[in-house]
Amino acid sequence: MKIVFAGTPAPAVPSLERLALLAPAVEIAAVITRTDAPLGRKRVLTPSPVAEAADRLGLDVIKTNRLGDEATARIAALTPDLGVIVAYGGLVREPLLSTPRLGWINLHFSVLPRWRGAAPVQHSVIAGDTETGAAVFQLVAGLDAGPVFTQSRTPIGPHETAGNLLARLAESGAEQLADTMRSIAVGTASAREQTGEVTLAPKLTLDDARLDLAEPAERVYSRLRGVTPEPGAFVEIDGMRVKVLEAAPARDRARLAPGELQGDGRAVFLGTGTEPLELVTVHPAGKKAMRAADWWRGLGAATMQAEVSR
Repeated sequence: MKIVFAGTPAPAVPSLERLALLAPAVEIAAVITRTDAPLGRKRVLTPSPVAEAADRLGLDVIKTNRLGDEATARIAALTPDLGVIVAYGGLVREPLLSTPRLGWINLHFSVLPRWRGAAPVQHSVIAGDTETGAAVFQLVAGLDAGPVFTQSRTPIGPHETAGNLLARLAESGAEQLADTMRSIAVGTASAREQTGEVTLAPKLTLDDARLDLAEPAERVYSRLRGVTPEPGAFVEIDGMRVKVLEAAPARDRARLAPGELQGDGRAVFLGTGTEPLELVTVHPAGKKAMRAADWWRGLGAATMQAEVSR
């Protein structure tokens, strides 16, 4: 079977590496990824994690931010049997959707139809879900709406961040994708239409990362974990943005007013609509990340107030 693989960020790399191990039964004719992006303070053009992995594996790479006519023609010239997509970051439309003989399959990090869209893991954690999973489905014109070949489920840890969960799903999902590929190759794969309530998971914005401290601590903590590491949870104090990189529930601590910050020399606590959170690591604007207790001592304040509502 000859395939093309489309993916961009680090969570797509385990799938590419796993499919490469299926050779010679599976031939990866080309890897499609987004173009080099400026990263860091110096904005250095940097290949995507998938591009770097493809280079290590000796695979041909097509770099494009849009799967338009030019990309379609290049892919069609390869005469692939199947297209495989994992977090590419762009839509596959006709005529590209029908270019591979068997169409396209997509590894998606949720239990469909829950959390269709660009950020399923993040929205699952923000919503306080206790379980998520991954699905391999047939790509169709509708957003993540195609019939599902396989689904897996896994619990979400009570302190697990979206970043940690996504890394875990990327590894288990790669094996799930490889199993589906084997079934397709031998003709035993079957897909079922999605059933259940549809929920959407659009790409997160910076506003999604602002903590609403009027909410109960459980919801604040879920949002904090869901936007970690990107775009990164934050609060505003006197107009200054402070990223909260790590925190923990402080259930035995006396309640504080929503947004109230207090330190006791060893720890810093942030008030919510219920019990406070203990801040562990913060990243104040214009400074390096640091322990919250060190940051608080540097401020020399007895108490401060963060903006309460998003």
